[in-house]
Parts: sequence; C-alpha cells; structure tokens
Amino acid sequence: MEKQLRLGVIGSCGRGELSDWAHQPENGVEVVAGSDLYPLQREGFVKRHEEKFKHTPKTYADYREMIEKENPDGVFITAPDFTHEEIACFCLKHKVAVYLEKPIAITLDGADHILQTAKENKTRLMLGHNMRYMNFTNKMREIIQSGMIGEVKAIWCRHFISYGGDAYFRDWHADRANTCSLLLQKGAHDIDIIHWLADSRTVRVNGIGSLSVYDKVPRRPAGNEHLFKDKLSITSFWTNDHWPVSSLKDYYPTVNNEDINMVNLQLANGVQACYLQCHFTPDACRNYTVIGTQGRIENMGDGDDGTTIEVWTRRTDSFRRDGDITYRLPPPGKGHGGADPVIVNNFIDVLRGKAVPVSTPQGARYAVAAGILGAQSIRNGGMPCDIPDLPEEIENFDFSLNK
Repeated sequence: MEKQLRLGVIGSCGRGELSDWAHQPENGVEVVAGSDLYPLQREGFVKRHEEKFKHTPKTYADYREMIEKENPDGVFITAPDFTHEEIACFCLKHKVAVYLEKPIAITLDGADHILQTAKENKTRLMLGHNMRYMNFTNKMREIIQSGMIGEVKAIWCRHFISYGGDAYFRDWHADRANTCSLLLQKGAHDIDIIHWLADSRTVRVNGIGSLSVYDKVPRRPAGNEHLFKDKLSITSFWTNDHWPVSSLKDYYPTVNNEDINMVNLQLANGVQACYLQCHFTPDACRNYTVIGTQGRIENMGDGDDGTTIEVWTRRTDSFRRDGDITYRLPPPGKGHGGADPVIVNNFIDVLRGKAVPVSTPQGARYAVAAGILGAQSIRNGGMPCDIPDLPEEIENFDFSLNK
C-alpha cells in the first residue's frame, strides 16, 4: 500500500498554485495546509481548494507554526526568492521534505547553506527547475544524446520576455536586494537547461548588461512597495495592453536590476554557451540552438501553440529555415508547458522512495552560481569570474535519500 502523504505549501497563491497538482486524495496525497503572510492570499487558497476539490485546508500566517502544528511529510516552498534560505533550512531542520521553487537562493552562500542543511539532517530536497520536465527540452536532449548532431560544442539561448515589465519590474523582483539579478529568477531556468543539454556545468562566466528602459518609467512612491501583494492573481496588471513600456506607470519604487543581460559560459567539458535575456521585447519565446560536430538543432516556439524542433545535418551554403528533420510537438497542456503536473508527481514519487528527481539540488546550485557570478561580472566591467566547486561530499550526495 502506498505511503499516505500530508503536504503543505508556503506561499499559497501565485506560484503556490503549483501545489494544487499534488492534491490527489485518490492517490493517498492531500494538501492539508497553506501558509501566507497576506490574509487575502490565504482566503484565495482556501477558496481555490473548495471550488476545485471540495476540500478546506488549514491556513497559517506563520509558516513555522504550520510546520510545527501540522508536521507535514513534505512542503512546497513558493515564497519570494529572498526568503528561500531561511524557510528551506527551517523545514529541513524539522525533518520536513522540501520542494523548493527555483532559484534555490539569491546568494551562493545561501544555496550552499541549504544543501548542507539537507545533508546534515538527512532530509529530502528537490528543486523546482520544471523546464527539465517540458516536452521540448526533453526532445532536444533525446536528439542530442542519440548522437544525431555529433559532439556538442556550443549552445546559444535567446530569451525574449514581452511581459518583463509586468512580471519583474512592478514588484519586489525589480530590486536586486531581493533577487541578486534577473539572471536568477528568470535566467536560472535557461542556464540549468544549458547545463542539462550539455551534460556539464559552468566553470567560468563573463557578461555585459544594462538597465536601459525600466529606469526611465514612472514608479510608485516609496512606502508602496507591496501595492500588489494582496491581489489573488497578477492578471489585473499582466496584460498585452501594457505596451509600449514607455506609456506605463506604477512600477516598483526601487528599480536597479538590469533589463538586458548577456553572459558567456565556459562549461567544464569544453562546451561554450551564451545566454541572452531582454525584458522589453514585443514577443515572448525561449530559443535554444545547439551546435554539434555533425549538425545543429533549434527550437521554434516554446509555448501553448506547440513547438517545432528543426535538425540540420547536411551542409548548404545558404540559410535554410526548415531543417533536414523536423519534429512537431503538440501543445503541451496546462501548468507551465505541461511540466508542473509531471514535476509534482516526481516529488510525490521521491517522497515515497520510488524515484530520484530529474531536477537536482546540485544542478540548481550551479545554475544560480552562474547567474550570481554573471551579474557580478556585468557590474564589474565584464571581468570573467570562476565558479567555485561544491565540496565533494555535497557534489556526490543523494538528496532524494533513495540509495
């Protein structure tokens, strides 16, 4: 008989809706409680569960009270980035298994502290890098590992973010004190996928970037930093009508994160990569190009309309939009490109000792390390920065505890 699981969520709305996929009473899994600082968010969490599941979870303003009173088997931490270290370490010390939304932390010391705490307390830790669970990234990895394009030598990622102003410059994300850099909150996804496709990690990074648009837009007065915090969703201020950027107002009082980031990544296995991010494009897409010794692949689209992956394996001295082989992937389904229900089920299987996570704490740490030191390079004239290794006992530790 499957182990019965009682789960909680810290940061119950917004990205906290991820935890809804885990409420599977028919499978012996229940989300029994949620914690959130804001009363309206707690009310929204309960209302959502009552409407979707005919179920009324308990709510708490203080996550520590929730952990101590409910003693859940696991918890989803989807609170803001700058709280991750404190909350994750508290849960891990209380022997509560943790699903931690990316980025793992906003400092390298913070990320390493979380890993060390999980190891010392022998408590399961899984990271929410859900792009490893998306159909198009898995198909690209499958093509690469088949040997179709030979040995990978270069990976380029262009990230166009039409909604950058709405998602990252209207609230706490705009201030680097809360995020370090948008190379973490947004870029950690892509850096992690670059590492995953290359089967390696960044050892050296350098970059350039700028705050070129959002430093010139009207902002809310200081003291109104959390104007949007009591909203149940961001739909009221995330809309395609918000264009062009220069016509808008009510941005976060402190805006000091770069809205253009470009970093070069030297990977341990010799692969060279670059990641390019812009937060004021008119369109939105992640576009990966992987170049090997016998060909290259590229995804066209990554959203709800489905994705095309083109593969070029023969020489021609002109640009061909269509590859020699074309893979057309259907629309992925609900939940962040169809990934959310898959990664949540992986977490449930990890808790039951039936699986190991595709998304690892070590991988998450190296993704934010590249972002943190990439930002450092950008802010110090583009000087290259070396990525420190994890200690061997952490590098080789099984955080799923399934050995």
